[in-house]
Amino acid sequence: MQIPLPASDVTVGFLPFASVAVAMIAVTVFILAMLLPRDRTAIALTTMIIGLAVLAGGSLLLLSLLFVYLDPNGTTAWTWVLVCFNFMMMFPAGLWFVSLIAFEDRKVDWHSWVWPASIALALVGSEMLMGVLFAVGGGNAPTTWAGATSLGLNSVWFDWSMAAVMVALLVWLPVHGVVRGSLAALTAAAVLAPWVVATPLIGAAGMAALMAVVFVQLYRYFHRTPPVRSAEIRVVLGLAAAFGAMVLVQAAIVAAPASNSAAVAFGLTMALVMGAEVAFVVRESRDSYYTDIKRVQVASPTGAL
Repeated sequence: MQIPLPASDVTVGFLPFASVAVAMIAVTVFILAMLLPRDRTAIALTTMIIGLAVLAGGSLLLLSLLFVYLDPNGTTAWTWVLVCFNFMMMFPAGLWFVSLIAFEDRKVDWHSWVWPASIALALVGSEMLMGVLFAVGGGNAPTTWAGATSLGLNSVWFDWSMAAVMVALLVWLPVHGVVRGSLAALTAAAVLAPWVVATPLIGAAGMAALMAVVFVQLYRYFHRTPPVRSAEIRVVLGLAAAFGAMVLVQAAIVAAPASNSAAVAFGLTMALVMGAEVAFVVRESRDSYYTDIKRVQVASPTGAL
């Protein structure tokens, strides 16, 4: 049986926009690698600021491309695209020069949730805009904002692009054990998410199978490696809460399969879950660096790092 995919075809006229979106995904992965060194070395606050500014500028460019489909005056719409493109080129550089003066050589403090949350917000916001842009510009674009938002947040463009970024982060960042497995499970849920709205039966069956496999593997892991650490319990509880939220919204979709409200609610739930996933994996990978420093200091108080 051929498994149906959500509508993902685009017209020939939309291919330039698709090329821009794909290029921006590649740029996003590059920026994340720059902001999150694999060896967990400290990065300058100025580097963080320019990285976030580039991501925010990319979101503005996507928003201007969306405006092309909403404004009947094509000249005005394309003018906004060029303005946002210029803004994306100049604003990060200007902000970087100002931050050099304001912050000098200060480093990012990863003990706070501010920077992980900022990275997650910039990343997920950009991907959400891309999903809606493709929904509005696609060959079978909905005629209402609710329909466009519903299709955009539950399309392969949003869910699979976020899954691709999460795979890159899990490969790149030094996280292991229950943390890596739980985050990989949520990434797999993002891969299955488009089917939940497009074909609820297949989506629900896929999610159920994923959850069963994940929790069986977690049970086997904890059974083999006692004692269970409190940090691992918190990760599993977070995973269970994320899956529980997905199931609740899936129930609303099954009850009202034609409801844009239920579909938008599921899309927003996935966006929230993936945003929390990004923030957590960023902070977890950085926070473990300080934990390692403390262990070395305890083991060798007089040694220098």
